[in-house]
Amino acid sequence: MAADGAAILREHGLRVTAQRLAVLRGVAARPHSTADDIDKFVQEKIGAISRQAVYDALGVLTERGVLRRIEPAGSSARYETRVGDDHHHLICRTCGTVVDIGSEAVTTPLLSAADGHGFTIHETEVTYWGSCPDCQAAANAQAADTRTTITP
Repeated sequence: MAADGAAILREHGLRVTAQRLAVLRGVAARPHSTADDIDKFVQEKIGAISRQAVYDALGVLTERGVLRRIEPAGSSARYETRVGDDHHHLICRTCGTVVDIGSEAVTTPLLSAADGHGFTIHETEVTYWGSCPDCQAAANAQAADTRTTITP
């Protein structure tokens, strides 16, 4: 990612710095991470960097279109390197796992809801909330345990 990361930064008119490269690597390694998660990753990789520098790098990289910031309801902002397409997200309400889904999952009627209001749509953001397979399995196992436990 170092060479690719440097090229990406230059392509977006940004100076290549160790901090920006480390933040970019962190987001690429852990898509949908929070700023705090990225800060921990960067601290482990390059050590001497302030939390503010990580936040500043995330802000600049997002502003320049290198990263995408998503803000799920009730959650800290999360960052990903998948930009430039109109993809959406599945989020587990139990564990917070975030999964990308393609825009083909969003039907035309949803997009046509803006018709007649004079808006030009630049992008859509759809978030599906539910339970991931692991959390479903854990809930089912817990329910089974509850049913088999007999209390006198």
